[in-house]
Amino acid sequence: MISTQSKKTRLEQGLILAALIAAGEAAFLLPFVLARVFRPTFLDVFGISNFELGTAFSLYGIVAMGSYFAGGPLADRFSARKLMAAALSATGIGGIVLAGIPSVKVMNVLWSVWGMTTILLFWAAMIRSTREWGQLSGQGKAYGFLDGGRGLLAAVIASISVWIFSSLLPDRAIAPITAEQREVAFRAVIWIFTGLTMAIALLVWKIIPDTEPSRSTNTGTKFSLQNIKSACRMPSVRLHSIIIVCSYVGYKATDDFSLLARDALGFDDVGASSVGALGFWVRALAAIGAGYLGDRIESSRVITWGFCFLIAGSLLIASGAMINVAWMLIMTIAATSAGIYALRGVYFALLEEGGVPLATTGSAIGVVSFIGFTPDVFMGPLMGILLDNSPGTLGHQHVFASVAVFGFIGLAATAKFRRLTQPL
Repeated sequence: MISTQSKKTRLEQGLILAALIAAGEAAFLLPFVLARVFRPTFLDVFGISNFELGTAFSLYGIVAMGSYFAGGPLADRFSARKLMAAALSATGIGGIVLAGIPSVKVMNVLWSVWGMTTILLFWAAMIRSTREWGQLSGQGKAYGFLDGGRGLLAAVIASISVWIFSSLLPDRAIAPITAEQREVAFRAVIWIFTGLTMAIALLVWKIIPDTEPSRSTNTGTKFSLQNIKSACRMPSVRLHSIIIVCSYVGYKATDDFSLLARDALGFDDVGASSVGALGFWVRALAAIGAGYLGDRIESSRVITWGFCFLIAGSLLIASGAMINVAWMLIMTIAATSAGIYALRGVYFALLEEGGVPLATTGSAIGVVSFIGFTPDVFMGPLMGILLDNSPGTLGHQHVFASVAVFGFIGLAATAKFRRLTQPL
């Protein structure tokens, strides 16, 4: 009887984690994954520059910054199931707008709205649910499975969408692809991403438990505001925020990989998109591996190694030494991605290592995310300026030189975090 109950519990926990993974990636398919995989095509179909796309990302980030603070206490008070399902539904509705190939002004409004739906309603609720799941299985493993699973799901979605996009285009050996043909194929991809987002909203509604944290912890608005103040005073939280800033700069730079493949190697739309999809496969392996290591040798030590990979790969790209040799550049992209996604796989496990109380998780996430995800505001326009002002491979070298600088800062912050939190 005990064994049967145990198996049932493991099955339920597995389904909850699967729903969290699906939701965690679905929320960002339309705002970010679409442009990351298909960036050259996205720019051509919408008729915009790198800077204009970066501006839309920046507006998302500005709205998201306020939403991180507000979303933290919200996650401490209300059901994660309701918050996440509402967020995914609203984000999916935005996909309907995007499929109409709107103007730059409408795009700016759309990304601003997505900054609220994916962060205010979604982000802290997902991270809190993951931390609660990790109370049974280990924090490193929980966040590693979350980001690795998200990466695996994104890799499958990206690879299938690239195949669908390619199959909808005429044979390039017979005749050049027209702008109209490219738009029709890309619009189909947008509809696929929109449908997936809406379907996963229903999955979350069916599987995630309908629990309200305020009923079990007796927290209220006043208490949540006090939690925010307490989190801001914790040195570990401040260092945690810097670590995420520097990690997230690297993550934002992955948006450039498909465009780099086109500019440096002369790849067409399909080839460049395939390079963009490669990072998602690396993400699945790197994040899950980092999660397992984090529970065995400390997440902060894994983060140290992740920054070392990030710095080394970024410096190689910035040097231009191997940027025009296909296999060397792709290997460098894969290694750099491994460092970036290892960081993402465990950086929220630092909540436990830094001694943040479980009852104030949502508020601490709000503080850490408000500071840590500021690259959503500045990295898009910065990349746009660097790429548009230095056409060709030089702009990409400038982008990754900037990433390397942030990598060194993150490495120093991690070393200080370890000195603060590790026992003598």
